[in-house]
Amino acid sequence: MSRLAQLTLTTFLTAGIATVGLAQETHPETGEALAADQTFTYRILDEFSSLDPQVVEDVTGSEVARDLFEGLMNQDENGELVPGVATGYEASEDKTTYTFTLRDDAKWSNGDPVTAQDFVFAWRRAVSPELASPYQWYMSLMSIENADAIIAGEMAPEELGVTAVDDRTLEVKLSQPLSYFPQMVTHATTFPAPQKVVEEFGADWTKTENIVSNGAYVLTEHIPNERSTRERNEMYWDNENTIIDKTVALVINDENVALTRFLAGELDRTEIPAGQFPRLSKEHPDEAISFPRLCNYYYTFNLSDSGPEAFKDVNVRKALALAIDRDIITKNVLAGGEVAAYSFTPAAVANFEPPVSEMQEMTQAERDAKAKELLAEAGYGPDNPLKFGMMYNTSDNHQKIAVVMSQMWKQKLGVEVELSNMEWKVFLEVRGNQDFELARGAWCGDYNEASTFLDLLTTPSGYNDGKYSNADYDALIQEAKSADDSAPLYTEAEQIFAQDMPVIPVYHAAGVYMMDSDVGNWPVNNVEQNWYSKDLYKVAE
Repeated sequence: MSRLAQLTLTTFLTAGIATVGLAQETHPETGEALAADQTFTYRILDEFSSLDPQVVEDVTGSEVARDLFEGLMNQDENGELVPGVATGYEASEDKTTYTFTLRDDAKWSNGDPVTAQDFVFAWRRAVSPELASPYQWYMSLMSIENADAIIAGEMAPEELGVTAVDDRTLEVKLSQPLSYFPQMVTHATTFPAPQKVVEEFGADWTKTENIVSNGAYVLTEHIPNERSTRERNEMYWDNENTIIDKTVALVINDENVALTRFLAGELDRTEIPAGQFPRLSKEHPDEAISFPRLCNYYYTFNLSDSGPEAFKDVNVRKALALAIDRDIITKNVLAGGEVAAYSFTPAAVANFEPPVSEMQEMTQAERDAKAKELLAEAGYGPDNPLKFGMMYNTSDNHQKIAVVMSQMWKQKLGVEVELSNMEWKVFLEVRGNQDFELARGAWCGDYNEASTFLDLLTTPSGYNDGKYSNADYDALIQEAKSADDSAPLYTEAEQIFAQDMPVIPVYHAAGVYMMDSDVGNWPVNNVEQNWYSKDLYKVAE
């Protein structure tokens, strides 16, 4: 076995901080005076889907999970891998076996040691048909040996290619080489789970009174649809160097209400409402920020048997995609640094430049003319207008975009759209059950590689809610996993996407926030936006 990477802790730990009290006076690296109250309060749009790392499926829930639980590896403020529970890893020369060495001072919040078996238990849970995790597909994407057969119910979870060699050594066997595998273990699905707690309390194990976690924070309060609070975990191996004492997430469904509360000093971070960044950046230049994010925003066609017959016609799909004036949406409606999208993969992804499509090279006038032509070819026009329902989850920003898109289609193509919105968890269920015609979609990369986006459109993907299926596309994505140079394969996949148009790409996202200037070390250079409260701090005013 040859050494691929051995990450050490010496560059990540700060020596000489003997007490929490000292840490709260000045920052050990920057020398900045620290605020006496180290509480970070931020706004989320909806109640998160779960606190169970093997069940959570949304961005806000994953943010909480990263504080409560710690996986094998973490990310720093630039998105680079740094040690988590593992101090490092080795890979076999063929990149099909990864061996992680776990630290000996990692503990659960109840004082029990964190061992390799805790990861084995968690990863078996993630693929088990019994749990039916919405992120089962992610374990398949990781190419862990026997994952697909276990998910299909053909093998027992105990056959998963992950072994606790001893308490401090975790061995993972893959079904094919995967050079970016270490990047994937920063995801919540791969975090450890406390077996005896899960088995004692079942689905209730993540309730405040039951939960045991191994991250830098513990859950001290959770009022669904209102707020959750996590506070310092005294058992965390690096608690001595953690500065933020408490992080509070407040559920505020209205972006404008959240902005008002931020300006009143009640929040340290909130998203900027659509269209307000130009004004706020002038009025609050030290607090209004925008930076690229590894996320896309799109609308997906229901191409399953339950979907409308009209969407089975690629001309209809292309017509609707062409008629969207993305510049109006990004520059006028949102105006926060978002980029018009003509590919599924954002340009912010590492080591891949999405190809320029025919649609992208057209002027908007040319797109509109082509859209009318294609829709007429499909049999729709003034005497037979295209009609369908368009669904999004409740949000002022989502509503504005949906309204603008529907108006563009009405004015240019005579299309009649019925808009509907629903609460987040209901929306996820309805979309996941293909009980829709056209539905909002968005994806933030689980790791920084093009496959985190392109895999979503493969036939077996758990988040292919539109049930798009193209055998050539599937083969390209599968081949790319073990290719020495995957970029040409990804390029070809994007070209198939442009021809089939299974979803309408709208824009590639930016992080557009009001951020209190007292907050230090927000990871603006990490396009994945995997942030950890333990890495933040608040400066004295």
